[in-house]
Amino acid sequence: QVRLVESGGGLVQAGDSLTLSCTTSGLTFSTHAMGWFRQAPGKEREFVSAINWSGVNTYYADSVKGRFTISRDNGKNTVYLQMSRLRSDDTAVYYCAASLQYPQARAAEYTYWGQGTQVTVSS
Repeated sequence: QVRLVESGGGLVQAGDSLTLSCTTSGLTFSTHAMGWFRQAPGKEREFVSAINWSGVNTYYADSVKGRFTISRDNGKNTVYLQMSRLRSDDTAVYYCAASLQYPQARAAEYTYWGQGTQVTVSS
């Protein structure tokens, strides 16, 4: 059974930093591209960042470029999202996802999803 479990969310103030983790099991982590998506209340799920299987290639939404950093540790089956200079519009549930395809911004390309972790940024 494939499981993706996000952690690290919480309530922070604008300008603070936070690191999310997503630990996987039941899949060959090192062969999967990993992505982070988020969904704010009343809005559609949107792409945040993605990383290829080796960690060499990373991709970011324009809204987070320069503030967020994605990374992975294939030995720990874990992908991370370091978030800095957080803003109120970063408030959302953050989901990690796994794909056997090349890293994509389209949620439909991802096969496996976690349950999400809430990030709330107060201004």
